[in-house]
Amino acid sequence: MSDDVALGNSGQDAVLAERGTQAVLDDHLRLRMAHDVESDIARNYAPEVVMLTSVGKREGHEAVRDYAKILKEHVPPDYEVVVKHVSGRFAFIEWRAREPGRSVEDGADSFVVENGKIVFQSIHYTLMETMPQ
Repeated sequence: MSDDVALGNSGQDAVLAERGTQAVLDDHLRLRMAHDVESDIARNYAPEVVMLTSVGKREGHEAVRDYAKILKEHVPPDYEVVVKHVSGRFAFIEWRAREPGRSVEDGADSFVVENGKIVFQSIHYTLMETMPQ
């Protein structure tokens, strides 16, 4: 029996816990761009993650799911990261998303990563909608 089988998921968990902020952020962005929210949550978010947005504070994996659902409903599905900074356990991205009739030009997320997991995220964006001519 392999060590991973004997340890269950703990072998993978140990590997994930060793990742630095850059690796966690890159994995988070890759999975979100693939629209794989559940894998992103499982791999990259601590169970006690704190989420702050203009609509309030929420905690835990259910908060991540809820905010992902809100983003999916309001924001164009394909976005690009235009700025990415990492310093120790802190990270910041600026992003935009565009499609005919609506866009986000000022998306900004901040992160704190500890033990290979996102423990804090803030999200801000302004949805701009244009009326058909």
